[in-house]
Amino acid sequence: MLKEQLRKIIEEAINKKIQENKLGNIKSINDISIIIEKPKNSNFGDFSINVAPYAKIAKINPVILAQELQNALVSKDFEVHIVGCFVNFKLNNSFYNKALENILNKKENFGSNNFGKNQKVLLEYVSANPTGPLHIGHGRWAAMGSALANLLKKSGYVVTQEFYINDAGNQINNLAHSLFIRVLQELGENINFPSDENDIKNFYTGEYLIKTAKEFIEEKPKESQQIKNNKNFDNETKSLLSDFAKNKMEQEQRNLLNKLNVSFDSYFSETTLHKSGKVINCLEELEKTGNTYKEDNALWFKSSSFEDEKDRVLIKKDGTYTYLSADIAYHIDKLKRGFDKLINIWGADHHGYVPRIKAAIEAFGYDKNSLEVLLGQLVNLIINNEQVRMGKRKKMITLEELVDEVGVDATRFWMIMRDINTTLDFDVDLAKSKADENPVFYVQYANARACSILRNLTKPRLDITNKNTLPPLFTQTEINKITSNIENININNLWNCDENEIISTKNIIQMLDNFEDLVLSAVKNRAPYMIAKYMQDLASDFHKFYSNVRIITQNKDLTKSRIALIVAIKIVLKNSFDLLGVSAPESM
Repeated sequence: MLKEQLRKIIEEAINKKIQENKLGNIKSINDISIIIEKPKNSNFGDFSINVAPYAKIAKINPVILAQELQNALVSKDFEVHIVGCFVNFKLNNSFYNKALENILNKKENFGSNNFGKNQKVLLEYVSANPTGPLHIGHGRWAAMGSALANLLKKSGYVVTQEFYINDAGNQINNLAHSLFIRVLQELGENINFPSDENDIKNFYTGEYLIKTAKEFIEEKPKESQQIKNNKNFDNETKSLLSDFAKNKMEQEQRNLLNKLNVSFDSYFSETTLHKSGKVINCLEELEKTGNTYKEDNALWFKSSSFEDEKDRVLIKKDGTYTYLSADIAYHIDKLKRGFDKLINIWGADHHGYVPRIKAAIEAFGYDKNSLEVLLGQLVNLIINNEQVRMGKRKKMITLEELVDEVGVDATRFWMIMRDINTTLDFDVDLAKSKADENPVFYVQYANARACSILRNLTKPRLDITNKNTLPPLFTQTEINKITSNIENININNLWNCDENEIISTKNIIQMLDNFEDLVLSAVKNRAPYMIAKYMQDLASDFHKFYSNVRIITQNKDLTKSRIALIVAIKIVLKNSFDLLGVSAPESM
């Protein structure tokens, strides 16, 4: 809000000088980009703009251009100073009062915007195969996806979160065959997985299926006995075991996602695409557009006509569908359901798939840019200062084990706090620690500190000089009145203090005020990590403010105004925590 107020004033000044024909080749405000920054030296002011880029366009000496702007920037709300190519602004207290009042008035709506303009978005993420427990990477997509959903909703999008279940194909047959072996093992039969390296790739040998086998034997004793007697992995047995395994894996995945505070609006099964005829109908529709051809008894998609590097097979020569066929049908189905924007979170290893799906979307007559794909990098698990090489372990560390070890809040915050395009080093020991170096502890402690300050307002005080106990400065009724309505507070009392305290107060208000711009920037870049980074910076500034400024003073009016500031800090922290899906503890 501070920057936006200032931006409007600067734009008015520039327009005035354009009308006076004082800005050379600059004929419209659209000819330039106004970038408002904070000066490196706070003595220069609160904000500044560099006019050198404007001068280059205008073909005017930058010092002369700066002076022209200074002449037009006349206001009682700020002072203007020129240093070289920079026009610096020192804001008066009224600017800061308005910024603080804006936060206190909007409360949980502070940071909301209408950037999305009610566009309908389908956000698909995690979408794990129902062949085993969720792994650490799934946890990153889960936390990132749900945080992005919160960010989109706060920015005016209508969001549906969907989990695509890849429950068709040979992987499900392999799952059933693997469970078949585990069931027989649990029933005392001498049977093992193949020892050949090529054959073993078609099985899921993880110990998690031992638990599933035990559940099958307990829940289906009759069928278990038949399997033991026949020892035949026929189609009936395959169907029975695949359905059982899929259902168990899916339920375990859903339970863990719920535990991680990740809620999907819908679960979409790949199997339903095939059973409903949507896959074959989709391919027939694609053929009618002339964007397919047959070669070597296979059906090909002319994806190279739509900026893909080569054409792709849709139906193999043996008559079976490729994964691409179902994926195309799924994405076209999304668009036919009326969504304006499709956002997928995929692992970086799927980067080659993006142009294929975009090509299909364009071939069906939709805007290829209706699909956005966020490609996420891997997670490295660090334990005892050493990276855990997941593929070399006898027993894989699952996402559930990580959540149980460090907690939901730490898991979510750590998974979100880095750009999705970068590899994340998840330090398990640090994530569990109660130290300032642990970012989630650091920001949660900031919120707990703010709550503690408000609690202490109604507690007896110690007179350090006389060693006497003094009565509380406020009653709970007074605090409730102060915090419920800002009209009960004279914000202007914030400035009845020494210069160092004023500087600290302005710094923290600037940081709070930045939240609105930050949310807008984060949603534009689809970058929830920016919220996590902001929270760490805000917590740092708040801890510094707490060290420099005494909140509870003998001056009740000054204390009241600082209470308002603490409440604003709580509001912004809580709104940030809500975006990330992390709790905001009031005590620690």
